[in-house]
Amino acid sequence: MARRYDTNDATDRLTGLREAASAVRRGELVVLPTDTVYGIGADAFSADAVADLLAAKGRGRNMPTPVLIGSPNTLHGLVTDFSEAAWELVDAFWPGALTIVARHQPSLQWDLGDTRGTVAVRMPLHPVAIELLTEVGPMAVSSANLTGHPAPETCDAAQQMLGDSVSVYLDGGPTPGNVPSSIVDVSGPVPLLLRQGAITPEELRKVVPDLEVAN
Repeated sequence: MARRYDTNDATDRLTGLREAASAVRRGELVVLPTDTVYGIGADAFSADAVADLLAAKGRGRNMPTPVLIGSPNTLHGLVTDFSEAAWELVDAFWPGALTIVARHQPSLQWDLGDTRGTVAVRMPLHPVAIELLTEVGPMAVSSANLTGHPAPETCDAAQQMLGDSVSVYLDGGPTPGNVPSSIVDVSGPVPLLLRQGAITPEELRKVVPDLEVAN
């Protein structure tokens, strides 16, 4: 039976974050609010938990799961060949609605799907998400919807779709909006905008003027 906690209530928030952290450590799934939409998350280093996440969404390995982190410093242990331009993007837009695709450290023991040696990583601008990520470390997080359905802006919408496949729901109220993060790939010679989202190409080019936009 899924448990749900109102993170706008101080007591419920403490209990919910503790229960969510315990669930993640047990390899279970949690739903959490972010600055874009609600996400379904799992321990990034548990292959079984990530497989359960993909199954809960009805999603294949060909669409690997992004990773959320609680601090830019966490990047040092996750990525390699991270360019100066990439760090400038981090400085300008994190925490916030920018997902960065980079080469991950080859020594990492994780299985996020068919990543081809890269990871999509983001630091969200949401206090509940940051608290949980600070407690448990990097989490594989995808939008908390069934594949093909709208990404949820409320905990109710997420729970209606995902039900008891999730152990803990953290209800932070409606999210600020349903515009997804922008995705920039920094694994190649120049930054490449893969998805236009909350941050416009014009805003990105103020930081990385050589940004290209994928067709």
